[in-house]
Amino acid sequence: MGTLIVSATLVLVVMGFSDHVLWLAAVALLFLYVRYGRTGESTSAAPSNGAPAGGSAGRTDTSYRAYRDRRDRQARWERRYRRERPLEARRQERQK
Repeated sequence: MGTLIVSATLVLVVMGFSDHVLWLAAVALLFLYVRYGRTGESTSAAPSNGAPAGGSAGRTDTSYRAYRDRRDRQARWERRYRRERPLEARRQERQK
Protein backbone atom coordinates (compact mmCIF):
# COMPACT_ATOMS: atom_id res chain seq x y z
CA MET A 1 0.00 0.00 0.00
CA GLY A 2 2.80 2.39 0.84
CA THR A 3 4.51 1.78 -2.49
CA LEU A 4 1.30 2.60 -4.33
CA ILE A 5 0.89 5.86 -2.42
CA VAL A 6 4.50 6.90 -3.02
CA SER A 7 4.29 6.12 -6.75
CA ALA A 8 0.99 8.02 -7.06
CA THR A 9 2.56 10.97 -5.26
CA LEU A 10 5.55 10.94 -7.60
CA VAL A 11 3.25 10.87 -10.63
CA LEU A 12 1.31 13.83 -9.25
CA VAL A 13 4.53 15.74 -8.60
CA VAL A 14 5.85 15.10 -12.10
CA MET A 15 2.53 16.10 -13.65
CA GLY A 16 2.43 19.09 -11.31
CA PHE A 17 5.17 20.94 -13.17
CA SER A 18 2.50 22.18 -15.56
CA ASP A 19 -0.41 22.39 -13.11
CA HIS A 20 0.31 23.41 -9.52
CA VAL A 21 -3.01 22.07 -8.25
CA LEU A 22 -1.55 18.58 -8.69
CA TRP A 23 1.18 19.50 -6.19
CA LEU A 24 -1.54 20.21 -3.67
CA ALA A 25 -3.16 16.88 -4.49
CA ALA A 26 0.17 15.12 -3.87
CA VAL A 27 0.56 16.83 -0.51
CA ALA A 28 -3.02 15.97 0.43
CA LEU A 29 -2.45 12.34 -0.56
CA LEU A 30 0.66 12.10 1.60
CA PHE A 31 -1.11 13.78 4.50
CA LEU A 32 -4.03 11.35 4.34
CA TYR A 33 -1.69 8.38 4.10
CA VAL A 34 0.34 9.46 7.12
CA ARG A 35 -2.76 10.39 9.11
CA TYR A 36 -5.00 7.41 8.36
CA GLY A 37 -3.25 4.85 6.18
CA ARG A 38 -0.37 3.83 8.40
CA THR A 39 -2.51 3.04 11.43
CA GLY A 40 -4.59 0.60 9.40
CA GLU A 41 -1.50 -1.34 8.33
CA SER A 42 -0.17 -1.73 11.84
CA THR A 43 -3.36 -3.39 13.09
CA SER A 44 -3.40 -5.94 10.29
CA ALA A 45 0.26 -6.87 10.67
CA ALA A 46 1.20 -10.26 12.07
CA PRO A 47 2.09 -10.28 15.78
CA SER A 48 5.78 -10.36 16.53
CA ASN A 49 5.55 -12.91 19.35
CA GLY A 50 5.61 -15.85 16.93
CA ALA A 51 1.89 -16.63 17.05
CA PRO A 52 0.25 -17.39 13.73
CA ALA A 53 -1.37 -14.40 12.04
CA GLY A 54 -4.71 -16.16 11.55
CA GLY A 55 -4.93 -17.50 15.11
CA SER A 56 -7.37 -15.97 17.53
CA ALA A 57 -4.72 -15.85 20.27
CA GLY A 58 -2.65 -13.38 18.25
CA ARG A 59 -5.57 -11.03 17.72
CA THR A 60 -6.69 -11.26 21.33
CA ASP A 61 -3.19 -10.58 22.60
CA THR A 62 -2.80 -7.56 20.34
CA SER A 63 -6.21 -6.13 21.14
CA TYR A 64 -5.79 -6.71 24.87
CA ARG A 65 -2.36 -5.09 24.81
CA ALA A 66 -3.82 -2.10 22.99
CA TYR A 67 -6.68 -1.97 25.50
CA ARG A 68 -4.24 -2.13 28.42
CA ASP A 69 -2.10 0.63 26.91
CA ARG A 70 -5.16 2.85 26.41
CA ARG A 71 -6.34 2.14 29.97
CA ASP A 72 -2.95 2.95 31.47
CA ARG A 73 -2.62 6.12 29.41
CA GLN A 74 -6.09 7.24 30.53
CA ALA A 75 -5.26 6.52 34.17
CA ARG A 76 -2.03 8.53 33.91
CA TRP A 77 -3.95 11.39 32.33
CA GLU A 78 -6.58 11.36 35.08
CA ARG A 79 -3.95 11.32 37.84
CA ARG A 80 -2.16 14.23 36.19
CA TYR A 81 -5.43 16.15 35.83
CA ARG A 82 -6.29 15.62 39.52
CA ARG A 83 -2.79 16.65 40.55
CA GLU A 84 -2.72 19.82 38.42
CA ARG A 85 -6.35 20.89 39.06
CA PRO A 86 -7.31 19.73 42.56
CA LEU A 87 -10.25 22.11 42.98
CA GLU A 88 -11.82 21.14 39.67
CA ALA A 89 -11.29 17.43 40.38
CA ARG A 90 -13.00 17.76 43.79
CA ARG A 91 -15.91 19.64 42.22
CA GLN A 92 -16.35 16.89 39.61
CA GLU A 93 -16.25 14.20 42.31
CA ARG A 94 -19.02 15.97 44.25
CA GLN A 95 -21.23 16.07 41.16
CA LYS A 96 -21.10 12.30 40.66
